Amino acid sequence: MPGADDRPVPSWQAGAVAQLDLVDETFVVASPAELARLVRNPARWRQWWPDLDLSVFQDRGEQGIRWNVRGALAGSMEVWLEPSGDGVIVHYYLRCDPPGGRVLRPRAAQRELRRRALRAKRVFWAVKDQVEAGRPPGEGQRD
Repeated sequence: MPGADDRPVPSWQAGAVAQLDLVDETFVVASPAELARLVRNPARWRQWWPDLDLSVFQDRGEQGIRWNVRGALAGSMEVWLEPSGDGVIVHYYLRCDPPGGRVLRPRAAQRELRRRALRAKRVFWAVKDQVEAGRPPGEGQRD
């Protein structure tokens, strides 16, 4: 009888953790459909992440989109749109490494992670500003 160490590793566990593993959330008072239209627009991707080449590997409609990432980084990225109350929680995931098998030193990795986190906040706060423009604080979605 084979021991526990002889079992094959499931494919979802086979790879190492990405050197840059970023998770972020932003709440936006808007409908999932409105946010999905923005997030699924390829013209915006180049504006938001100009150094990344994105190719869709899962279009989830009003639930968001998942990309393969190439360019300045290699890996995957996702925007998941979760309805919540009178709006949507925009979940952002970036799981990438430097291209070509390079490995960043720990401080360089922390700087890059911080830079990417700040960029994500600027992107999604700009989306929030756009879709919530003119809405008085404390009021829900406009009809």
